Amino acid sequence: MFEVTKISDRTENGIRKASFLTCAVVCSERIDIKMEGEVIRRVLFTSGCHGNTQGVAALCEGMKKAEVIARLEGIDCGGRGTSCPDQLARALKQLN
Repeated sequence: MFEVTKISDRTENGIRKASFLTCAVVCSERIDIKMEGEVIRRVLFTSGCHGNTQGVAALCEGMKKAEVIARLEGIDCGGRGTSCPDQLARALKQLN
């Protein structure tokens, strides 16, 4: 119900680039992720609460994927059952 949809996933020069569409109940529409191994190098949210999504993205850069998932998974926004940070955790879980 609240799952993200992977729309692309490729690796170039050791950098994995993946893009996801978020579910309809959150403010952001898309999440783009760049990773090097298990380390997040960049997160970009399209739409959403700009200051909040920029803050979440900046905090995640340089962190390991598992740590970000552990911190963000299950965060709820306004009783919606998910949030932009939770959607990021769901996207990261799809990147095995």
